[in-house]
Amino acid sequence: MRTELHLAVIFCIASLALCMPLSAQTMPRATSSPSVSAKTVASPAASPAKQSTRPVPFHGMISAVDQNAKTFTITGKKESRVFKVTDRTSISKSGKAATMKDITENEEASGSYWKNADGTLEAKTVKLGPMGAGAKKGKNPPAASPITSAEPKS
Repeated sequence: MRTELHLAVIFCIASLALCMPLSAQTMPRATSSPSVSAKTVASPAASPAKQSTRPVPFHGMISAVDQNAKTFTITGKKESRVFKVTDRTSISKSGKAATMKDITENEEASGSYWKNADGTLEAKTVKLGPMGAGAKKGKNPPAASPITSAEPKS
């Protein structure tokens, strides 16, 4: 009985001893991670154009478009917002790729944007058209086909 107890204690100690070097090996990796993240943090600071790292969603009616300046304005309840379209902006209309020329006044738009350090709003994604129409069209046909195929089998 005592021998079994001694073996169990030795086994536990040996297990802990083997785990210690593994956690010690992961320690240097964790310390090198912050230096890498410090570089990533320094990188947006080096590019003064970016302030926020996560895009902010928007939705509304387009009230004005300036094709020359590549901007469009969304009217809000309290204030209007002007969004800048860049080469990195992804524009789509009815699920297909679109361009700045496809953005027109009195059209519903949604998407996301970044707020730059200088206060300008840079559009990341722009989806033209009503929010519900594209989503409903995409969801109804697949839902309808299984129901129709299931009805004759019943």
